[in-house]
Amino acid sequence: MPTDKQGVRTWDLLIRLFHWTLVAAFFTAYLTEDDWMSLHVLAGYTVLGLVLFRIVWGVIGTRHARFTDFICSPASTLAYLKDIIAFRARRYLGHNPAGGAMVIALLFSLTATAISGLALYGYEEFSGPLAGLMGNTPEWLGDSLEDVHEFFANFTLMLVLLHVAGVVIASLQHGENLVRSMFTGIKQKELS
Repeated sequence: MPTDKQGVRTWDLLIRLFHWTLVAAFFTAYLTEDDWMSLHVLAGYTVLGLVLFRIVWGVIGTRHARFTDFICSPASTLAYLKDIIAFRARRYLGHNPAGGAMVIALLFSLTATAISGLALYGYEEFSGPLAGLMGNTPEWLGDSLEDVHEFFANFTLMLVLLHVAGVVIASLQHGENLVRSMFTGIKQKELS
């Protein structure tokens, strides 16, 4: 992993592009909802494509992008959260255990949002890859699909807010700018 006086390259270009494109696509889909259906659908397809990319990159990507680098047991994650509260959380170069759990939760919630959106799009608009499957869907199920889609969209938003709070807390506790590192790809080598 290349290093310099400022730090160590941690986040590869694909992870950084994935992250900020996902932010833009999710919020575009969330904010357009029923008002601009074409844009909403395009943003939803983008989210789904990005999630699929992230799953692949989580297996074959660079060191800190791989799931094996940051997926921890629930016990380790809970212990880390307790350490945060006690202001003694260990610093990680890649994702910390809470950040790793958040990545998995976000990927799950985004997938559920996108798939329920595809089903709803097939049901309401008779369009998309699930249109043929959703053609004879009873009304009660279509209404339930809408509820599921809205639930996961709102749940994802809640996870995003928790993620941002976690980034702020970790940045303050460790005296580093984690948002900047997601733009530059570089984190501090050692903290003073």
